Amino acid sequence: MNLVEALRHVTTARTDEELFGGVAPDRQYRRLVTALHPDRLGTATAADRAAATEAFIRVTTRWRARHAVTIVGTYRLGAVVHVGDLTDLYDVGSGRWLKLPRDPTNNDLMEREATALRTLAERGDPRYLPYVPRLVETFRHRDPATAARRVINVVATAPDLHSLAEVHRAYPNGLDPRDAAWMWRRLLVALGLAHRAGVVHGAVLPDHVLIEPTEHGVVLVDWCYSVIGEDTVPALVPAYADWYPPEVPARHRPGPGTDIAMATRCMTYLMGDRIPRALRAFADGCTQRALRARPDDAWRLLGELDDVLERLYGPRVFRPFSLTTDSSH
Repeated sequence: MNLVEALRHVTTARTDEELFGGVAPDRQYRRLVTALHPDRLGTATAADRAAATEAFIRVTTRWRARHAVTIVGTYRLGAVVHVGDLTDLYDVGSGRWLKLPRDPTNNDLMEREATALRTLAERGDPRYLPYVPRLVETFRHRDPATAARRVINVVATAPDLHSLAEVHRAYPNGLDPRDAAWMWRRLLVALGLAHRAGVVHGAVLPDHVLIEPTEHGVVLVDWCYSVIGEDTVPALVPAYADWYPPEVPARHRPGPGTDIAMATRCMTYLMGDRIPRALRAFADGCTQRALRARPDDAWRLLGELDDVLERLYGPRVFRPFSLTTDSSH
């Protein structure tokens, strides 16, 4: 395994099982640390050295956690169930995830998420709160090995959630628009909840929109980039840098239309070339370059989307959905 292969593997692995494999995890771990070890990088560029160092720390940290009992606060960490942009998410039982930031310099973003989730719980319509995680608690933790202090968020949400990135991998040739329809509708509900509470999510991306396939649930996660009041989106997710509407990289104040544009791109990304002309026209109206030209009311937009869908497909009916599919269809 060379450096490029190792970096690609580490950055795309979302769980411990994907990172280390289920057949020979010890061998996989040795291959990764050999390829990524700082002493073996030779003439690598400064950028590659920085990426390799970050990946090396991630691999060794998760390997140690896999083979030791780790206590954070009052929580005994289970397996890494998801690798986020800033955090590793650990299963701590009872449907709760502990979000551990890899870098303490991101503590401010963890605090931002906690503030957003508290605001949604206090101001949001209780009927729609299942569309966002519930903040169980937030606290500061001192790492006994490094003395680093990290802000920890513990959140609860529904089981059996899968990201839109996973949906895209399952349907690389395009998702049936009738299946995308329920995801789109529920995502607009989540945005309607947030915007009425005065919160802009700021990073509606495929990795942050989770679905529950069987019951057609949607949960919008990772509120670390959220905005309340006269603020700007604090950071971009590097892997999705070109997904953001212009106001975000320009450091201008976002609005509901920022989230609406990004949510729309998620849906067109899923459908690909299968998107009907009427839905494409609807999407174009949601993704205009100027923020002021885009829709800014997710609830009203939901009604408009329903009108388009009814003209295309007639009255709504429940369509069973599965992530295990023949990708040729």
